[in-house]
This record gives sequence, C-alpha cells and structure tokens, in this order.
Amino acid sequence: MAGGEKRVVPDVLAPARLGPLRLRNRVIKAATFEGATPEALVTQELIDYHLRPAEGGVGMTTVAYCAVSPEGRTERRQVWMRAEAVPGLRRLTEAVHGAGAAVSAQLGHAGPVADGRSNGVPALAPMAGFNPLSMRRNKAATAEDIARVVAAHADAALLAAEAGFDAVEIHLGHNYLASAFLSPRLNRRTDAYGGSLRARATVALDIARAVREALGDRLAITAKLNMKDGAPGGLTLEESLQVARWLQEDGSVDALELTAGSSLLNPMYLFRGDAPVREFAANFPVAQRLAIRALGRAFFRTYPYRPLYLLDDARRFRAALDLPLILLGGITDQDGMDRAMAEGFDFVAMARALLREPDLLRRIGRDAATASSCVHCNRCMPTIYTGTRCPLA
Repeated sequence: MAGGEKRVVPDVLAPARLGPLRLRNRVIKAATFEGATPEALVTQELIDYHLRPAEGGVGMTTVAYCAVSPEGRTERRQVWMRAEAVPGLRRLTEAVHGAGAAVSAQLGHAGPVADGRSNGVPALAPMAGFNPLSMRRNKAATAEDIARVVAAHADAALLAAEAGFDAVEIHLGHNYLASAFLSPRLNRRTDAYGGSLRARATVALDIARAVREALGDRLAITAKLNMKDGAPGGLTLEESLQVARWLQEDGSVDALELTAGSSLLNPMYLFRGDAPVREFAANFPVAQRLAIRALGRAFFRTYPYRPLYLLDDARRFRAALDLPLILLGGITDQDGMDRAMAEGFDFVAMARALLREPDLLRRIGRDAATASSCVHCNRCMPTIYTGTRCPLA
C-alpha cells in the first residue's frame, strides 16, 4: 500500500466490501463479451451465461458490454442502455442474486473500435480516419459529441441501478473511446481534449465524475483502466499511473481493474497465450478469411502465457495508490489468488478459466490444490460471433 502501511493479508474467499457493496468473496468474473444478445436485448442465453459462474461461487459477475449509446457498440448485436433493455436486465440481476452473487454492468463507448457499418452510424474517435474494422471512416468527436457521451454514461448508470445491478464498471481501456483519447498515438488533437496528458484524460475523468455524481454511493463504481496500450506511441505505464492518481483524487471510483492492450492495435497483449488466427478467419467470408489467414499474425501477435502476467506492471500501481485494486491476468488457482492478496491487491478478476470451468471457484473452495484445465489456447475468443464459450469444455 502507498505510504508503507502494514496490511493484513485477507482471505480471498472470505466476504469483503467494495465501496458500498458487500461481496461474498474477493473474486470477480471479469467482463468478456458474451455474444448472446442478437437483438441488443437480454436473452435467456445471456442470463444462463452469468448464472453459471454465479452458481460456481464468484463474488460478482460482470455483464459486458453495455454500451451507453447506439454508436458506442462494437457492433449492432450488443446491448445498449435504454429503457427497453431494463426489464431483461432486471431478470438477469434477479437470477444472479438468487445464486448468491452480485452483478456489475460494464458501461462504455467503443469509440474507434465500434463497427459503424454494423451500427448504421459513424464510429466516434479522437481523430477522423479510416477504420479497417468496419471499412469506413470514423468521425472525429466534437465537443458536443463528447458532452453527449459523458451524459450518456451517467444515464446508463442510473438505468443500471434501476435494473438492480450492484455495481458498474466504467470501460477506460483497450482503446475504446475514453482510452483512445488517452493514447497519444490515437489522439493528436490540438483542442482542449488533446496534447497534454491532462487534456487527453479529460474524457475519462469527466465520465467517471458524471457516473459518481449520478449514483452517489448507491452502487459500487469501478473502472477498467489500461496500464499501457502495448503499442508503439500508445499510453505508457507512467502516464496511466498519473491518470489513476487523478481518479483517486476525484473519489469517482471505488476500485480500479488494471488491464492492458489495444483492441485496435494489439489485442493479444491482454490475453497472452496462443493466437487463434485460423479460428477467427473462419467467421468471415472467403475473401476476408484468406486475408486474415495471410496477415493475421501481424495483428494477432503472440505473447507467451505465464501465471499473473500483469502483476509486474500492476505492482507499480499498488505502490503508488491507496485506492482498492483488482488484479487481472493469469489468475487461475488458489496460489495465484493468495499471491495477489499477499502483494496488496484487494480483489482478483478471472475470465477464461471460468469460461472453461464456471464452477472452478467452488471446487477450489473444497480443495485448494484444484488446478484449472484452461490451456490458454484462446480459441474462446472467436466464439464471440456465435455465443462465447470454451470450445474445449
């Protein structure tokens, strides 16, 4: 902890507080797009997706990705927060609560990661330019666009509260809109939103403040923040540390979930392990499939997997901040969770391991020597087009 204070190492499987929320343990199912909302509304498939880890013992599961506006979706089949979505979201939260877990809504705007062709409206970005994901041009966000998006986050947070969520997670990572503004590579503006780090951080800080002002202490508020983009010219660890300090000073979030990588520039920097290029290619028409197979290795770069692979960078944040931190990346067993607690982290987030074995945590609770059967092949990643799942399960 900052200041060198001694800290009692908590039991990761014991109850804990996250802002105003009491969780049954310190394990969070991380947000992973479910591919289960073909009409941009909740389905039974989506409810079942979150029931499985809830019944499997996690303290909280995170619904991804709840866009704050229509153009903020990565593509048209994602839930976006509006009154029509609330009844389905309420069914989901009630189901998860019935299984003894809390549930968080991940709120965000995809920005340059959005598929303007699929959504039928231009994607917003810090700078206008061609988007190879949609084969269309992004629109440079105006001051009016930014104000609308900031307000939309507050409105979405209120809808989440109405729908029975216990927490919201603000998406400030992966070069989605707020993260793209943070990136000096993607944001070369010369107005109030570009140039200095403080100016580039305006969108992220304003969004977090707006959500806090809307919710007060009704729900827990977390933010997913890139420690670094993992791409040349992107956000650096030192810059991210300063943004985290500003978030802490503002009191706008109850915890930070530390992440890394760019959906635009270097997606595998977050995931580590195998790069499933052929499986991704199989989801596209023949011409695109051949191009992805030929060029995919340049985009889906391979990074070796190792347990707790984001820990080295995350330690810098733990040393600099008093804010509760959620450690993500390569946490699959009791040893990894205990090490995270010993290193001073307050919560851990798991994704792929729970996709493979939703009951993993309950089994670890019965036998601390339980090992995950996830092999980090990442073949779950391309299943987002047909319903996210582990193909090996």
